[in-house]
Amino acid sequence: MRALYTAGTACILAFLGTIAWQSMVATAPTGVSIQTHTPAAGPQPATTGASWFHDAKPYCNSVEVETRLQAVPPPAVADGPGWMAACYALAGKIDAARALISELPAGDRERAAGIVFQVGHPVADAGDDESAGPMMELVLEFWPQNYMARYHAGMSAYILGQHGRAAEHLARFLEDYHQNDGWTRNAQTVLSRLEAS
Repeated sequence: MRALYTAGTACILAFLGTIAWQSMVATAPTGVSIQTHTPAAGPQPATTGASWFHDAKPYCNSVEVETRLQAVPPPAVADGPGWMAACYALAGKIDAARALISELPAGDRERAAGIVFQVGHPVADAGDDESAGPMMELVLEFWPQNYMARYHAGMSAYILGQHGRAAEHLARFLEDYHQNDGWTRNAQTVLSRLEAS
């Protein structure tokens, strides 16, 4: 009886093993896929001034700007110097930004100042006219018709207690800008305060 029991158990195990084997064969992949490892490409050099600035912006601060700009200068494209000047200006290195813009041909200086404005304007619009003021003054040196730079330079001068400079900028802003909006009302309010003091 024991032999029959052992033989029955062996048959059951063989049967279950065959079912398991057939199940594994049925679900196995039909083709063999070989995975190859391609090493990740390193950072690609920027091909536009804007893409260079996007990568450089975290380093546009007073501690890291010089090292970064020496190691990774902007690409040699028409707007490259403007973006480099914007990085210097954002880092508070206004003299370096001014020197860079001044080296450009006269016809390219306003465009470079426009890039500096593009970078500094969000800072001013966020309410930090004090920090943006030097950038706006720089913009006005090369693009004096920029009424928004004039507004922010005026507000910065007011905050810093440079009342004569503030009055000059804000009066000129109101001559050049003719919208009845918050910018105009703010400039009028500050000018009224300055006249009353």
